[in-house]
Amino acid sequence: MTAPQRRAQLIEVARGLFAERGFEGTSIEEIAQRASVSKPIVYEHFGGKEGLYAVVVDREMETLLEMVTASLSRNSSLHRIQSVALALLTYMEERTDGFRILMRGESTSTGGFSSLLNDAISQVEHILAGEFDRRGFDPALAPMYAQALVGMVSVTAQWWLDVREPSKEVVAAHLVNLCWNGLARLNPNPRLISTDASGKRSSDTVADD
Repeated sequence: MTAPQRRAQLIEVARGLFAERGFEGTSIEEIAQRASVSKPIVYEHFGGKEGLYAVVVDREMETLLEMVTASLSRNSSLHRIQSVALALLTYMEERTDGFRILMRGESTSTGGFSSLLNDAISQVEHILAGEFDRRGFDPALAPMYAQALVGMVSVTAQWWLDVREPSKEVVAAHLVNLCWNGLARLNPNPRLISTDASGKRSSDTVADD
């Protein structure tokens, strides 16, 4: 393998072990054994277990943050809430090991998943403040609502990680249904909204806004 290929291999091997056993439960010796290399090779690339763990966490944070940030670029507030929920569920489905590492939040200055949630809360707060102002509500309440919305989505997503049913699209639709309609106006059969190339919303809506 070339040096970049070996580095990528070690990151993937370590990612699986850290997700399975955590930082303290994983040794350089085991990482090297699974990668079929000597321990000095691991030290050469990362300087030690802490350095390797930091790289794994940083990559997962970057991947998840990119997905969440992209989901917040939509024009419609409803669509953005839907996209955030679906982005988080998709990340957890496709990179389960990475998510479990972020949830552990061990021995890293980044703060893991909690740090990402704080970033998401900040962005959702900005969205809600604009929406509240447009509708004549008090924008000062936006921080509280942002905490509630992001908390609801993240806790439900963690539950879904274990059960994996119903589908992530159904889970996202019901999350948005509760966020957007509230208990008093729940849609009995919510579906994800979709837009055409021009950004116009289709008739497949979760709620009327």
